[in-house]
Amino acid sequence: MTTSDFNKTILITGAAGGIGRATVHLFAANGWLVIGVDRAEFGPGFPQAGLFIRSDISEPASLEAIFQKAKAFSTGLDGLVNNAALQIAKPLLETSVEEWDAVMASNLRSVFLSAKLAYPLFHATGGGAIVNVSSVHAVQTSANIAAYAASKGGLLALTRAMAIEFAADNIRVNAILPGAVDTPMLRAGLERNHVTGADIHARLENLAGKTVNGRVGTPDEIAHAIYFLADGTQSSFMTGQALIVDGGATARLSTE
Repeated sequence: MTTSDFNKTILITGAAGGIGRATVHLFAANGWLVIGVDRAEFGPGFPQAGLFIRSDISEPASLEAIFQKAKAFSTGLDGLVNNAALQIAKPLLETSVEEWDAVMASNLRSVFLSAKLAYPLFHATGGGAIVNVSSVHAVQTSANIAAYAASKGGLLALTRAMAIEFAADNIRVNAILPGAVDTPMLRAGLERNHVTGADIHARLENLAGKTVNGRVGTPDEIAHAIYFLADGTQSSFMTGQALIVDGGATARLSTE
């Protein structure tokens, strides 16, 4: 198949991670032409008709090159999923300026720049949808993750601002706030803060017990929520919104 055989095109950052990989496969399975971006290799399984770009979205020059390649590959965009993220877990007083800036560059500045660079490609197709992957840390957070929480909170405000400014161009902008999802990032975090003697499965079970559903989420579940916001078939009247997908974790009072 050639690019002209696809009705819609989407660009997904953080494509090689847990949520990103599931999102890539879901959109491809639904007939979208997928452009994936990640600083890590995707490995086997990327959609044959798509385009994978190995690059670092925290660098402005790299982002410009990414969208130049996207433009050469496809005449326009119908969707953009800003999923790439950097998480630094350490006390605020121990976080360096360089670490703070690295988190903001990856998680917040990249979204601002991607919106500007994607705009002409959206304009070429008559509009589309942007989905910003925030986090429940934007609304309720933990110790030793201040930079990440601040970046994800800022992403919510940016989502609302983008939705207002892009509405006239038929571009919807929404955010999704995943809770605990079984991804390499989550497992790495559990390894850093592990309980002595508890293996990774015990740590996951402990975390699962803190949700209303009694389990952690799967990347596929988050991918389907992203698809719901991006596709627009059933979410065409949604823009500027934050969709929390966390197994009910933020619904429960912390004092219970």
